[in-house]
Amino acid sequence: MQVVVCSQPHDMSLAERPPPECAAGEALVAIKRVGICGTDIHAFGGNQPYFVYPRILGHELCGDVIAVGDDRDAPLLGESVYVMPYLHCGDCRPCRQGRTNCCQRLEVVGVHRDGGMAEFLSVPVEYLVSAPGLDAEQLALVECQAIGAHAVRRSQLGADELAVVVGAGPIGMGVLQVARSRGARVAMVDTNRQRLALCRDELGAHAVWHATEDDVAAEIEALNGGALADVVFDATGNPAAMNRGFDFAGHGGRYVLVSVVKADITFNDPDFHKKELTLLGSRNATREDFDTVTRLMASGELKTAPLITHRGPLAELPRLMPQWCDPANGVIKAMVTLDSMEPSS
Repeated sequence: MQVVVCSQPHDMSLAERPPPECAAGEALVAIKRVGICGTDIHAFGGNQPYFVYPRILGHELCGDVIAVGDDRDAPLLGESVYVMPYLHCGDCRPCRQGRTNCCQRLEVVGVHRDGGMAEFLSVPVEYLVSAPGLDAEQLALVECQAIGAHAVRRSQLGADELAVVVGAGPIGMGVLQVARSRGARVAMVDTNRQRLALCRDELGAHAVWHATEDDVAAEIEALNGGALADVVFDATGNPAAMNRGFDFAGHGGRYVLVSVVKADITFNDPDFHKKELTLLGSRNATREDFDTVTRLMASGELKTAPLITHRGPLAELPRLMPQWCDPANGVIKAMVTLDSMEPSS
């Protein structure tokens, strides 16, 4: 089968590998779509903190089940599925508490073990989920949007609270849509005017502000009756932006760091205590978050089509990846296709 291997930062190549074995308790998935995630971009650029080379990337995955290793899993044959890529141990304290997303021995497909930038992938059946009524590209984006759903759930965001999302990438756009489904007012902050317009015009943001050209704190206070934000979400992956986000959170507010970076994040302690802020990390997602996303996709409350701006086949990925990582090319979400759906773009 064909695979794409990231051998070291900025180095991807097409290779041939034997198809994987399908052991008992596993299913063989013919991959149809692979979403390019910020994690993939950071790994390609050498900035992903949980990464070892060489690696086959790809964890935003969907495909068709073509074989199973155990007869009891035969009902899965022929099913279109998405992959929950967070392989947890089930035994550590977080797992026993239901927090499988931060398992002490977590392995993420495409990060800690080889992923789905391949024609076939063998996956334990417990991590495969069918969602009838969703198409292949929706299925491939469930994982990405589940990260946003998990962050919103962590925040305990309530109806009519003001959420400020810093970073209008695919995960930030997911936070926006899940937050709106809870009845919250949502404002987006970014430096990209086109992305902000998409958030306002197609995804329902109540307000959009440019991170450096607008006085964001003043705009928040004007929108929120003189108070700063009830909840701030950072989805930038930028240390300076993550530090600045503390300034947008109001008294009694919550700040959720969805991004992860190779850096120290700092804040002013007197201001933090004066506001009695709650600081939350948000990592990955659980089945509850995946189910939230598929429900919102099915109802039309969570849109994915506007996010997908670029597509290309697996064999072209070594050429396309540097282009997709270049902000000048206007990529929001790139999608690898394995059934020749679209020409590369």
